[in-house]
Amino acid sequence: MKKGNDEYYIEIKTAKPNIDVFAKSKEKLLQWIALRKKKVNTFLAIPYNPYHPKPYNRFTLQGYLDENEELYVGDRFWELLGGKGTYKEILDVFDEVGKEFKEKIQKKIEEVAKEKMDF
Repeated sequence: MKKGNDEYYIEIKTAKPNIDVFAKSKEKLLQWIALRKKKVNTFLAIPYNPYHPKPYNRFTLQGYLDENEELYVGDRFWELLGGKGTYKEILDVFDEVGKEFKEKIQKKIEEVAKEKMDF
């Protein structure tokens, strides 16, 4: 991603990565810096914080990343991409879609479960 003269290289992972994922991601961030041979911004992004309202705190992180510079979780990530208020907008959309399709999704889950149990 490019914003003005700043370049961003982002590795996106699930909310609870294993220790090997953090190690590989750190390696990838360093490779991106080395390949560009200039100042670039690299970080690992986790789209949401499963520990909310507490700060993100995954034991497998174990000092692999500088959490202030190399780890963007939830609102910090989405607001870098889309600006202030983006994360709330995304949550609102998920909430709206979830409410709209709740019954349909539940029926499909029940249908699949019944089908799998009746084979």
